[in-house]
Order: sequence, then C-alpha cells, then structure tokens
Amino acid sequence: MKRALLCAAAAASAMLLASCAVESANVSRPPQPSVVLVTPVIQQNVPIYGDWVATLDGYVNANIQPQVSGYLVQQNYREGSFVHKGDVLFEIDPRPFQAVLDQARGQLAQARAQLAQAEAQLGLAIINVKRDTPLASARAIAQSQLDNDVQTQKQNEAQVKSAQAGIQTNEAAVEQAELNLGFTHVRSLIDGIAGLATTQIGNLVSQSTVLTTVSQVDPIKAYFAISEQEYLTLAGRLGAGGPDFLRANSGVPLHLALANDTVFPHEGHMVFADRQVNSQTGTIRIAGAFPNPGNILRPGQFGRIRAITSMKEGALLVPQRAVTEMQVGDRVGGNWIVNGGLQAGDRVVSEGTSKVRDGTAVTPKPDPGPQHGA
Repeated sequence: MKRALLCAAAAASAMLLASCAVESANVSRPPQPSVVLVTPVIQQNVPIYGDWVATLDGYVNANIQPQVSGYLVQQNYREGSFVHKGDVLFEIDPRPFQAVLDQARGQLAQARAQLAQAEAQLGLAIINVKRDTPLASARAIAQSQLDNDVQTQKQNEAQVKSAQAGIQTNEAAVEQAELNLGFTHVRSLIDGIAGLATTQIGNLVSQSTVLTTVSQVDPIKAYFAISEQEYLTLAGRLGAGGPDFLRANSGVPLHLALANDTVFPHEGHMVFADRQVNSQTGTIRIAGAFPNPGNILRPGQFGRIRAITSMKEGALLVPQRAVTEMQVGDRVGGNWIVNGGLQAGDRVVSEGTSKVRDGTAVTPKPDPGPQHGA
C-alpha cells in the first residue's frame, strides 16, 4: 500500500514538474512579430479634380408654335427624328386664308382700276386748264371757267393720290394674306431633333399653342453647379479679366460620365458662367458644351462632369488602403494627399493596419501592389 502511494506521488510530482517546464517555456518565448506590407510615401505634382452632377439640355431649344389660328390637318415629321431648318412639320387648314388672299387680291385690282380712272380724269383736267388759260387771258372766256378747270384739276390730283394710297393699302393686305397662307405650313426654326407632338390632327390651334419642340443637340449643353470657392479658383487660374473667361479657349477640358458608368468619348469645354451666385446654395451655374456626333446625348439626361480645378505642387501621396482616418486631403486616383506629418520616402503600412498598435513589433515587407501613380 505504501509503495502504491509513493508511486502515485512520484507520478504527480513528475506531471507537476512537466507542467511547470511547459509554462516556463511558454513564458520565455516572445510572440512572433506581425507581418505587414509597407509602401513608401512619394512626392509629385498632381492635378486636383472636381466632380459635379450635370443636366444635359439642347444647345438651342425652339418651341414650334403656329403664327395663325386654325384646324390642324397634317403632321409631316416623325417624332424623335432629325429635321432641318425650314422643314414643314405641321399643316393648318389653308382654305380660310386662301379666301382672304383672293379677296385682298380682288380689292387690289379694284384700287388699281380706280387709280387708272383718276389718272385719266386728271389728264383731262390738265388739258382743260392748258387750253383755257390763254383764252381767259385774252378775255375770250370767263375767268370763272378757268377757275373751275383749275379746281377740277386739283380735285383729280387728290383722287389720284387717294387711289395710290388705296393701292398701297391693298398691296399690304395681299402681302399679309400671303404670309398668313404661308403660315399654315408650320416649319422648323432650326436643325435638330423634333420632340413629341403635343396636339392631335383636327384640333384647333392658336399662336399660343406649342406643337412640339426642336432641340439642337450637336453640340449639346451640360449645366452643373460649382461652389463659389471652386469658381474663384478657376477664375484665378484662368486669369479672368472679364465675364467671358470661361469661353471655349479656357483650356479646361470637361469629361462626362454617363448614367451607365461609361465616360463619353468626346471632351467638352466651358461656355459661360451664370450672372450670379445662388445665395441659398453658395453655388454658381456653369454651362459646358460637348460635341455630340450621332445625337447620342439627349436633353434631360443626367451625368457627372469631371474637370481639373487646380494643381497641387509637391503633394505627398499614400495609398488609399493605408488610410484609416480621414485626416488627409484630396483623393487622386487610388491615393490620398497627405497634408502633413510625413516626408517623401517615409514608409507607411499599406496592408495589415489592423495588426498595428503603438509599441507593437512588426515585420515590414514591400507591398507588391500597384504603385501610387496607377
């Protein structure tokens, strides 16, 4: 029995010693440093871009309205198609206007006949005066007869002038009637895309009726609002000396990202800035223009305008994945501009930042990922 207890005690002592040895080994062995990827801070001149929501609109939008009232009898264009300036888009019933024109032409013919008659009477009166003037001087006829001849001549001259004025009035009436008849053909005012018709055949239309709208879309305008600070930066950068500093020669190309996340292949340019800053939003409206071959872009579309607003000289860049707090400047591609606290050549942790604590030992390895300029 005693022997068995001694064996058990010896075994327990052996196990205790073994446990202590393991614990001693664990305490004496330091933890392995975490492996992190590092990348150097680089310094270079980088452009700073601005991004703004844009709304597209026609470069010129022309409301097509009739210039006379009447019943619409025909539509001559296909909605959404390209039309040329002068194309007949709609026709108004011409019969009432043709009747007015015929009446005006008849009245003009009567006025011309009246002028011919007045001129004939005037000619006769002139002959009578020439004939009776020497006779009255010779006392061959009474002076009163010559006076009557002179008065008749003056009356006929007045009738001729009245007939001439009547002709001018009737000629103007004929011209107006011809214009009104021509206005029954409602034409496009510009080259562009014609929109939906807003009225149907058989409807009574007037000068206030908008039949459709034609928009010039090549080039097409893009309206977007920038902050007052961005506006002043652009104005200073472009050397604004007057209200036209945002003309086509401004040298600031615009890029347009569309709703399907594609970038429109043609660069645009700034056209003009609005006359005032919106006091409620602190922004000013800018108009840009983009070439639009094929009329792909249409008024009412939304997109995002991207343009260089300034140039950052000697900027310090770190990868975006190396930033854990937003204590940085503008974003440039996949990098962030660091405003202070680093120098070119310093190394920052680009992967494994969650493993890093103050005083923690790490094993740095170069980051094989994309370089800063990528």
